[in-house]
Amino acid sequence: MSSDTLSDVLRAVRLTGAVFIDVDVRSPWATFAPHSRHLIPLIMPDAQHLISYHLVTEGECYAVHKGHEPVKLEAGDIIVFPHGNHHTLASEPSLRAPESFDLADVDLSSQRPWKIRGGGNGNTHIKLVCGFLGCDVRPFNPLVAALPAQIHCSGKNPDCSARLNHFYQMAVAESHGQRMGGESILAKLSELLFIELVRMHLESLPKEQTGWLAGLRDRHVGHTLSLMHAQPARNWTLETLSAEVGLSRSALADRFADFVGLPPMQYLAKWRMQIASGLLTQGQANIAKIAVDVGYESEAAFSRAFKKVVGMPPAAWRRSRQNGAQADH
Repeated sequence: MSSDTLSDVLRAVRLTGAVFIDVDVRSPWATFAPHSRHLIPLIMPDAQHLISYHLVTEGECYAVHKGHEPVKLEAGDIIVFPHGNHHTLASEPSLRAPESFDLADVDLSSQRPWKIRGGGNGNTHIKLVCGFLGCDVRPFNPLVAALPAQIHCSGKNPDCSARLNHFYQMAVAESHGQRMGGESILAKLSELLFIELVRMHLESLPKEQTGWLAGLRDRHVGHTLSLMHAQPARNWTLETLSAEVGLSRSALADRFADFVGLPPMQYLAKWRMQIASGLLTQGQANIAKIAVDVGYESEAAFSRAFKKVVGMPPAAWRRSRQNGAQADH
């Protein structure tokens, strides 16, 4: 596996954590969580995509996700929804929640994490830390695309418990302590927690599994990805890549496409555009300089390639992102 490739993607897609909701309710209780696209304006307006997760700190509840069996969550369990799909959290799987998300009872001006209190008149407490991670998915985020709809890590799993217990303990302490700097601690914990869950998910994949994540651990595909990520501006060809990894061109092309779903050169083009989009958004470098930085000999060639992958010229992308940021403020 090439951990550097995973780190490259995490940096390039601007993974940013934010924990906002501390839930302490009594049974019977149920709430509907809409698709994260509806929460972006409230939670993280400058994010393209939100990944949601729930960490159970006391009691038990169920996560009900359409098309999947209800998942029982107990203290120490974590469930992540990488694609931000809508789902229901409830003290019993049969309980229905209104299909709306009401933040009316949450004081959005208060110190984060925000608090939700209430539920029924039962004696059972359910306590959760609900968090969100923002990231880019355009032009290219191979990681999110490779993840399943949900990832559940049970606190009863010795490996899960051993590797995540320190995150769990710190999240509980910070969410309940209201100490200065707690919001920043929780945000960084969210990022670290997600990365660790991704690594655990990768390690659990069966040997016959394909996909971008599985490709990271494949000797030849992982090496190819590592080379392109290490030197994205290099004038790579299928021939130079095959010579580096020790496979024939046809064998490498077939193996790479089987795992990643794209030919190597097409993957490289998309990855270059992800890097370029970040340079366009985050700085004021001129487009000719960015073209060279991502491996193009001329601004015109870069602009054509960028428009082909992204759907608009680089200058228009920069304006759209800058205008969006100004609107958010």
